[in-house]
Amino acid sequence: MAETTVSLVLNEMYKLLSAEVNLQTSVHNELAELKDELESIQAYLKDADTRAAAEVDNKEGVKVWVKKLREASFHIEDVIDEYLIYETKQTYDSGCIALLRIIIPLIETLIARHRIVYQIRGLKLYVHEIKARSERYNFHEEGSLRNGRGTQHFKWDDPRLGSLIMEEAEVVGFENPREELVHWLVNGETSRTVVSVFGMGGLGKTTLANNVFHNNTVKDYFHCRAFITVSQTYTVDSLLKDMMKQFHKENNDSLPLGINTMDGMSLVTEVRSYLQNKRYLIVFDDVWKEIFWDEIQNAMLENKGSRIMITTRNLDVANYCKKSSNVRVHNLQPLPTSKAWELFCKKTFRFSSNGNCPLELQNTSHEIVKKCEGLPLAIVAIGGLLSTKDKTVLEWKKLCQNLSSELQRNPHLASLTRILALSYDDLPDYLKSCILYFGIYPEDSSIRCTRIIRQWIAEGFVIHEENKTLEEVAKEYLTELVHRSLVHVSKVNYNGKPSNFRIHDLLHDMMVSKMKDFSFCHVVRKDDQDFYHDLMTRRLSIATSSIDVLMSIKQSKIRSMYMFEREKLSEDFLSRFFAKSILLKVLDLEGASLDYVPDHLGNIFHLRFLSLRKTKVKDLPKSIGKLQNLETLDLKETPVHDLPRDICKLTKLRHLLVCCRKSEESNTMNYEIGMRMNKGIGCLQLLQTLYHVDLDHGGLDLIKELKMLRKLQKLGLKNVKREYGKALCDSIQEMNHLESLSVSGKTEVEIIDLQHISSPPQLRRLDLFACLEKLPDWISRLSQLVRLSFRYSKLTSDPLKSLKHLPNLMRLTIAIDAYDGDTLHIEAGFPKLKRLKLSRLQNLNSIVVDNGALPAVKIIRIGNIPHLKDFPSGFHLLQSLETLYLNNMSPEFNRSIDPNDGSKYWEIKHVQLVSMREGVDGRYSYSTIRHPRNTT
Repeated sequence: MAETTVSLVLNEMYKLLSAEVNLQTSVHNELAELKDELESIQAYLKDADTRAAAEVDNKEGVKVWVKKLREASFHIEDVIDEYLIYETKQTYDSGCIALLRIIIPLIETLIARHRIVYQIRGLKLYVHEIKARSERYNFHEEGSLRNGRGTQHFKWDDPRLGSLIMEEAEVVGFENPREELVHWLVNGETSRTVVSVFGMGGLGKTTLANNVFHNNTVKDYFHCRAFITVSQTYTVDSLLKDMMKQFHKENNDSLPLGINTMDGMSLVTEVRSYLQNKRYLIVFDDVWKEIFWDEIQNAMLENKGSRIMITTRNLDVANYCKKSSNVRVHNLQPLPTSKAWELFCKKTFRFSSNGNCPLELQNTSHEIVKKCEGLPLAIVAIGGLLSTKDKTVLEWKKLCQNLSSELQRNPHLASLTRILALSYDDLPDYLKSCILYFGIYPEDSSIRCTRIIRQWIAEGFVIHEENKTLEEVAKEYLTELVHRSLVHVSKVNYNGKPSNFRIHDLLHDMMVSKMKDFSFCHVVRKDDQDFYHDLMTRRLSIATSSIDVLMSIKQSKIRSMYMFEREKLSEDFLSRFFAKSILLKVLDLEGASLDYVPDHLGNIFHLRFLSLRKTKVKDLPKSIGKLQNLETLDLKETPVHDLPRDICKLTKLRHLLVCCRKSEESNTMNYEIGMRMNKGIGCLQLLQTLYHVDLDHGGLDLIKELKMLRKLQKLGLKNVKREYGKALCDSIQEMNHLESLSVSGKTEVEIIDLQHISSPPQLRRLDLFACLEKLPDWISRLSQLVRLSFRYSKLTSDPLKSLKHLPNLMRLTIAIDAYDGDTLHIEAGFPKLKRLKLSRLQNLNSIVVDNGALPAVKIIRIGNIPHLKDFPSGFHLLQSLETLYLNNMSPEFNRSIDPNDGSKYWEIKHVQLVSMREGVDGRYSYSTIRHPRNTT
């Protein structure tokens, strides 16, 4: 984090020194010299935080050095941001007619400039002293901070040691993974195969691999075996020597003479010679880097039936061996609830209570086990700690409520903390701030991908890469964190890609602790009164609406604030906070109980991310036009309908989201209303996301301006009229990057002609909620389309004939008078369609399914089709279908699939779940039909 902090402030200095800013000569020179000092310090920063945390030399010096460097960087950031505010204020006010209003800002700015020059000079001296101090800790010696990296050895307190000597009786929940891995090792491909066991730290990869290694079937199958611990501190020579020693020891052979002095090439030759004509198994435990395979593979002969097993926290490492070997990857999962409980009881009550949890402790114990989320190491560590404590409810609850702090200070949990921390320590510098961000959100939060990556971008964490948007780079960061087993996918979107993410509760606790140590963020709770003591805190995560706590916030240097309390916010607090927090970059008030925004909002010059989503705010202050750096404005699910004229001055805006429901009934034409925008939207040429826009307000002029937004990726349009059709098609055709398009007509009867697109963008999602009568020809050419919805379209010809060849379509909805015909014929096709919804089609009386149709379908929903009396023909052909939802269908339809005497019941016998919902006079009844898997 020290390196991250310095890098971020250096980036700001580079931009300021190179930008066309009215930078006073003295300010420029002082900043340039300060930049040079910081650059010279960067070389000393590698692993500084790791050494500071470990304090390997038992001195406080390193920790203090890192803290002071971080604070200096924060001060530099403050000076730069305050300087930019003064410069911008002069530029903004200089257009005033009154001479007085020109002179006063100029005088204020000159005074500010002189003060800033003195501040920079003071900081330069301070940084120079920090640099000089670094020499006393030998930071200039390459690798000195790596705590012995380059050697491989076990310490007696090494947290991995317990995994290697665990008794068979202590292993719980690994029966199925062990059986699978043993099968892969002694069966399968005849060629050399790499078996990778992948998962987060603490899942028991080492325990499982060791258990498999000592399995009798495995022992008997291989001629020679070796179990090598790799870790982050290895050399290839030491691994090869260890391997040879294990081979010779197992087979009672004598070691080759001089092996301890052999160089790398000689060792490779010796290993290859020994493995000649042998079927071998080598386990490489705890591999961190992809390059490891490049370094080791030359020693691994392509012997028939030989196996290499790798355990790793990184999916990229697990897959990397595919470049030169067969690979099987086992993604190790957390223990199921029953096994987690079994392991907890075995560890906690092994020598008491006959191995069972006392009744009075069960509720709290289940809560503790739940917090462990199936992580065996956590269960074992916490269970071991509890086994030493009094078996009282009070003692148990105390630990449960204070588990986060116990992880940091209790020696019984040190191994757990160290194992989890290894994943953080191994991260490249640019990802450390990104993973810490998950600690800002409340425990067990499922965080939207778009929300967190836009905040990362606003914070400056995302590094620009050529030919990629910042959003694309940020998504790659998220993917890397997932592959490193630090972040987990909690929800996927319509195309099967991750949309929401979360981290393990225990990792969350660790991130909260690190955030506090690094002054990264402070979580403000109801009982928290001391957060303002740390004047360096950069971010506030507020989980309280207590007036006393909120009003005691005196920070003015914070860069980000997040509100997670749902109770009413004090208007006095909001006014004061907005007035003094002029350095904010991120302001996330999603879900907060507030109904207005103070006019002081316009003073927050550096603000880049503003979310008022799910609040009751109805209007934005006119001053919002001053937010020249705003990149994201999220007003989704708010009553905001009219945007101020000055919104068009926000030329850095990338994401503008406005969507308000005026009706809870989603089956109405315009249950959502869009935003009214004034002329000038064409100036927002960086926009990637824009929805929903009320075209009835801007009309043809607004549509023509949309043509200028060539970077748009997502566009939503409301109240589209007949006369807009041609102009709208012309604008859409210019949007080469458009991936998602939603078009809603003004009325249910007004026909919208969308035929005039000869070269459509490569859409992935298309929602057409308008009367079309005829399916636009270009839709059948959308080869990248994943999700397609029609409502109110009144199509007269069966649309399925034109859509069946779409190669990537995964979800299709035809609903609410989208089709006026009486028959839908699902012909062979729809190769990837997984979900199909047919609903509220008033004239439909027949559905026919051909052989070869919907080969991948998983879920079908049919509902509110009154004239469909008979169950569709050909459903028995849909062998991949798992779930069928039937909503408010006719009695005749439902009787036809009755398990007792339904004439069409045979059509659904292969479907695992059939759910029926029937409504009469506003009252609903539910019934289900379940079939075991693989039944016909």
